[in-house]
Amino acid sequence: MRTASSTGSPESPHEISRQAAFVTTHWSVVLSARNSSSPQSVSCLEKLCGTYWYPLYAFARWRGHAPQDAEDLTQEFFLRLLQKRYLDSVERERGRFRTFLLVAFKRFLANEWDRGQTQKRGGGASPIPIDTDLAERLYHNEPPLTLPAENLYERRWALSMVQQAMTRLRAEFEANGKVDDFERFKGFLATGTTPVTLSDLANKLGRSESTLRVEVHRLRKRFRQLFREEVSQTVAAEEDVDEEIRHLLAALKG
Repeated sequence: MRTASSTGSPESPHEISRQAAFVTTHWSVVLSARNSSSPQSVSCLEKLCGTYWYPLYAFARWRGHAPQDAEDLTQEFFLRLLQKRYLDSVERERGRFRTFLLVAFKRFLANEWDRGQTQKRGGGASPIPIDTDLAERLYHNEPPLTLPAENLYERRWALSMVQQAMTRLRAEFEANGKVDDFERFKGFLATGTTPVTLSDLANKLGRSESTLRVEVHRLRKRFRQLFREEVSQTVAAEEDVDEEIRHLLAALKG
């Protein structure tokens, strides 16, 4: 499985813990934002947009848009999403949050973008900041466009799930004053060759290999739990989680 060197991915959907509670989903946030003008619902939706802007930015680039235009398009799309124009007909039964965003974005690209109507980039009022320099660095590290843009979007979406889980896992270690342990062991989350063997690391730290093996096992287990929680937020029902995990792992391998 190919992953960025700074992230890892779960080894198998069957190994991911089924004990994690089914948390409040992104669909709940979307429906709340559609039906409420409360600051909390708006801020939650803004957070979702801030988390998932890059897969859509990359999709626009894969569709042939220049960096500046991809930025404009992505910001304008999220602005309209936040203004609830695309939420009026949304129902929870639509299933996957990633699918809803892509379908809505493709419709926007095809029918609703009028650059002449914008006052400046992003319509002049988008609350979603986009770091184009960062986006372009990420984009140029993407695999060559040998697959449909939809497939690459799903791979990038899957990586965003991995990255969100990794961010949460690192925060937990940091809160416990063990961020150095996280940095040492995170390479063992990914399958394949690691920069250093567990035996070499044990010798370097002056600790037993068996002790480190237990710590790595716990790290992997907690990562799988967090990954599952992240995925569970993007589907409409708990029974959809395992299927979505299988789909995302296949996208990572693609």
